[in-house]
Amino acid sequence: MFPDLTTNLATLAFGYLLGSIPFGLVLTKLAGTQDLRSVGSGNIGATNVLRTGRKGLAAATLVLDAFKGTLAVLVALSYGGEYAGVLAGLGAFLGHLFPVWLKFNGGKGVATYLGVALGLAWPGALVFALVWLGTAAITRYSSGAALAASAATPIALWLMGRSQPAELFAALAVMLWFRHKVNIERLMAGTESKIGRKETPEA
Repeated sequence: MFPDLTTNLATLAFGYLLGSIPFGLVLTKLAGTQDLRSVGSGNIGATNVLRTGRKGLAAATLVLDAFKGTLAVLVALSYGGEYAGVLAGLGAFLGHLFPVWLKFNGGKGVATYLGVALGLAWPGALVFALVWLGTAAITRYSSGAALAASAATPIALWLMGRSQPAELFAALAVMLWFRHKVNIERLMAGTESKIGRKETPEA
């Protein structure tokens, strides 16, 4: 663990700034589509990018939103160990959810959650992917699959003896669930859209 508060804050800030890059908005602007925030839910993640009809841009958004979480963690791990990776991962996730450039109104965090897991504890990322795929196959709900996968990941990591990453992903899962509160309401009401031609994991 870093004893230096300044170093801790710098690591957290590094992760935050990297995570706050709104790739969905950047890519759609470069492609000349309408402002992503005026489409569908107004979200900056891959699901909303898909609503522009640009599948390639949606896929790129999904990958880049995950990659920024992975990159933040790997850079921090290289110089500060697991604790630094945890701080950078937390920062990246917060940056994606609450980017300063967009008045703190960002995405829902699924892709970045997965990206942080890939960098910090790849077995957790594997659990996430398997639970997401299994839940999505059974229920056909993308949001429900993301909620189940995010809840399963910290439990799995805890059982693996990875207590520090488990604590991080438990906190991230709480935030992810909060960002999905509208989806949860629709799931409970039976009005949530099922996976179809225009669906992808929300990011």
